[in-house]
Amino acid sequence: MPFLELFDETLDINSNENYELSVQVSPENLSFCILDTIRDKYVLLRSYDADDNKYLNASKLDELISKDDFLLKKYKKINIVMPSRKFTLVPAQLFDPGKKEEYFSFNHVPDDGELVLSNKISDPDAYILFSVIRSLYEVITGRFPGVLPLHHTKPLMSHVTHGKNGVDGNYIHIHVEKEFFNLVIFSNDILKFCNSFIYRNYNDIMYYVLNTFKNLEIKQEETIHFSGHTEKYDDLSSAFLIYVRTLKYSEPSGNFTFSYVFNDTVLHRFLNLFTAINCE
Repeated sequence: MPFLELFDETLDINSNENYELSVQVSPENLSFCILDTIRDKYVLLRSYDADDNKYLNASKLDELISKDDFLLKKYKKINIVMPSRKFTLVPAQLFDPGKKEEYFSFNHVPDDGELVLSNKISDPDAYILFSVIRSLYEVITGRFPGVLPLHHTKPLMSHVTHGKNGVDGNYIHIHVEKEFFNLVIFSNDILKFCNSFIYRNYNDIMYYVLNTFKNLEIKQEETIHFSGHTEKYDDLSSAFLIYVRTLKYSEPSGNFTFSYVFNDTVLHRFLNLFTAINCE
């Protein structure tokens, strides 16, 4: 099982009452980070990837948590992020909590074993409805009782909302997960597009993005902000540079800093995990 760890030597496992824990769970990965709230500094990142062509089932997820010394501690605050391709936005003024499954079914059909959850966001003023695998949800809420999981678009939209401030025209963000990607477009401070697409290779991503540009009459001489599973000089970024003016890789921002151990890390890979602390 692929494993990543960045560990600041000042981290004290017995001072967890001063730390904020953020955990991200998907069938492909379990990642978590720890913020020292006294210094407002991230001091730990751990990430477990599923083996090739395999997924983290509930049993494996529970095993990873039970064997990780940090995940068994209590913290000042805990955030849970659960990425999911299936989601939809409902304007807050139209939202009825008792009808969230009905709203969700307008765009998606939940698979057997899936559960529909909701998160409130402020910009736009809306609710995110999303599905999660029930067995993974039960493990997470059992291990971290009382914590409402966040869909990954909640921290993503928090980041985009901050980034678009002061930008005239279009603000375009692409977030790439292992099997799907999100495309978010604001135009003059108004959300114009927010959707997810399954992809097999970077050509699929190019097709969906450029087709959306065409439908929205967006010129290709734009700046695109990237996060997630992409990096400089890979096939995806090289292909996009043929069509767009500038690519930028979005690093987490907020009232926090990073330990020096993160200096050589592509922080945009874990944008949503690090940004979860900005979500109310």
